[in-house]
Amino acid sequence: MTPTATYRLQLQPDFPFSAAAEAAPYLASLGVSHLHLSPVLEAVPGSTHGYDVVDPTRVREELGGEEGLRALARTAREHGLGLVVDIVPNHMAAVPRHNRALWDVLREGPGSRYARWFDIDWEAGGGKVLLPVLAGRVGDALSTMRVEGDVLHYEEQRFPLRPATARLPLPELLDAQHYRLAWWRLARTELNYRRFFTVSDLIGVRVEDPEVFAATHGKILELVRDGVVEGLRVDHPDGLADPEEYLRRLEQETGAGCWTVVEKILTGDERLPAGWPVAGTTGYDALRRLDGLFTDPAGAAELLDHYREFAGPSGDRGGYWESTVRRAAYKVVTHELAAETAALARLAQRVCAADPALRDHAPWALRAAVRELLVRVPVYRPYRVGGEAALPEEAATAAKRTFAVAEEARAVDVVRDLALGRLGDGPEQRGFRARFAQTSSALRAKSVEDTAFYRYAPLISANEVGGDPGSPAVAPEEFHAYCARLARDWPATGTVLSTHDTKRSADVRARIAVLSECPRWWAEFLDRVTEEAGRLEGGRAPDPHLAWTAWQTAVGFGLPNADRLAGALLKGAREAGLHTTWTEPDPAYEGALAAFVEAGPAGPPLYSVAVFARKLDPYVRANALGAALAQLTMPGVPDVYQGAEREYAALVDPDNRGPFRRPAPDEKTAVTQAALRLRRERPEVFGESGTYEPLAADGPAAEHCVAFCRSGEVVTAVTRLSLRLEQAGGWAGTELTLPQGRWTDLLAPEREFASGPVALAELFAERPVALLSRADVREVSAGSA
Repeated sequence: MTPTATYRLQLQPDFPFSAAAEAAPYLASLGVSHLHLSPVLEAVPGSTHGYDVVDPTRVREELGGEEGLRALARTAREHGLGLVVDIVPNHMAAVPRHNRALWDVLREGPGSRYARWFDIDWEAGGGKVLLPVLAGRVGDALSTMRVEGDVLHYEEQRFPLRPATARLPLPELLDAQHYRLAWWRLARTELNYRRFFTVSDLIGVRVEDPEVFAATHGKILELVRDGVVEGLRVDHPDGLADPEEYLRRLEQETGAGCWTVVEKILTGDERLPAGWPVAGTTGYDALRRLDGLFTDPAGAAELLDHYREFAGPSGDRGGYWESTVRRAAYKVVTHELAAETAALARLAQRVCAADPALRDHAPWALRAAVRELLVRVPVYRPYRVGGEAALPEEAATAAKRTFAVAEEARAVDVVRDLALGRLGDGPEQRGFRARFAQTSSALRAKSVEDTAFYRYAPLISANEVGGDPGSPAVAPEEFHAYCARLARDWPATGTVLSTHDTKRSADVRARIAVLSECPRWWAEFLDRVTEEAGRLEGGRAPDPHLAWTAWQTAVGFGLPNADRLAGALLKGAREAGLHTTWTEPDPAYEGALAAFVEAGPAGPPLYSVAVFARKLDPYVRANALGAALAQLTMPGVPDVYQGAEREYAALVDPDNRGPFRRPAPDEKTAVTQAALRLRRERPEVFGESGTYEPLAADGPAAEHCVAFCRSGEVVTAVTRLSLRLEQAGGWAGTELTLPQGRWTDLLAPEREFASGPVALAELFAERPVALLSRADVREVSAGSA
């Protein structure tokens, strides 16, 4: 069944199934129809997220096991709730001691009954799989290894030994295995298994193989068929060899009644492939439109100018969005994804060697062509099915310009045609096509989300999954067009504002977005706190980009916590890779960063931060309530992240992945509860048969009101850019014409409005949002009953 709304819970040992069951009565009273659970299958012990699955055939014991999950489903059902579960088809944890299937592969090699599970290129590894787990070179690690029985021990790790090799001298024993233990740094260039992005601890799974699909999905499918699970969230479909074929098989096995959404990140105006048998996406495309609605384009441009002046970015350092993305992509494709690029070049060489018409392309030219095309893919993955998001011709043209000799540039044509399936459909061609698309999605995620977002920081509220920091604002007309398309094409898609993957929670972004309405206030504040902090020991930031980002984050937090702020900023600095990195940390820089946070944003200037934050509070209120109400009533199925039904301030993971705690109610809770209960009570208004109609305000402040009507029975009206509105004189002379009927504001039931023009000063007299329900329709329905 299609949920009316879901509530995301982060399961972990400190918040198991039993704790979720205890929360069920509260969540039912909130108004959601389904609990949205993070992954429930067996994961690495102690995992706080569950995406590192080690056994897809069992429900995780640390959470309560299968009986605990089934008990949760029964309790949830008693309170009118169903379960939606997050599944991870793309990868498993590459931790042999916990992953019994991988253990068997390492012991038995390509002949293992589990060998077909994992995406391993045995040929590239000389018949071995590279395991980049050693702290240093293998010769330096020998003294820390020991053999016990048929198990090899290295520090805390365990590896199986090939039969009849346990008694060999250690160097010979290592050479005799089906795997090669190696220095962790070699993963960048020599890894011969597909991984999740650049995370070597997560190994790709070949769910395109029907036997592997059946083996890895059996338990989840059993839970669906038994009615324990009613919906699925599919993690990272772009990583799969053939996402559409996978989703078709999933639909065949679960049945059309299982609501399924995919974590597909859409770029710009990209559309979800129409042929995918799903309800829609998990909702990052909605997040971008909602955030953009509350961002002032003129102010954002002014912030960009000030950022360039203050931080002095150039080149890699984020002065211009598109060039920042391109340079980040080159960095990732030539370093972090060097092994993946080399694998693609080898596949291309094999195809060329087998075809007389394609021979004699130099290996280096094919490698360069792969690299130059990958960095120019404008979306996460170039789908060719139905022409949905094919590799654009201009990408190939630009890639050719990087070659000094035109004849050698023809290698680009070969790689492009292979990527688009124009050079046949043999095993090598299909392999290249799939791997190019998989690598493209990994490159986009790592270069944009995990690098460029941390290098380009004029308005960091725009630096969110699926976002466009180069064009952060969304006009009301664009928002309405998007919502109308959802209502027509994807009425049951997911929508979100905060998730376990957002870099800042919706309320933190709402506060930062106000800065786009007051760039001069921000400039004055930044000058003041920079001077205040500069007088203190350690109060000068090690670089101006960090200072800009830190102070914006502090404003978003309101009252920053030193440890949480320092953790998020350190992660950002390492991801940006300009002064320190995960693999090459700079102790001096990182020490200066910690000292700056302690003395600056979380130090004595905290008073100035608090004063500035209070000054922004009325406009933050409008942003936060407006975004929340719009998300909860627009087309699609809204997901509420744990705790986000009230003011919720969180930064990038792990800050946003703690166990659920029931929050104290506030104004946002009342708005959330009113909208969720309305959705549950009147699903036909918001469901697949419901309609969406934009409502236009009239008057000098019309652009500051976004309103729409759902199925002629519910009207949502929110205030946007409230600070600009105040500076322009408020709502005077501006009206919103309500559709036919008599309307009650569910946020203040004593207030009723007749159809026709209503002064927005009256409509928004008590709060910057209104949720109107057509009272006469309810009375007629009650009378008929």
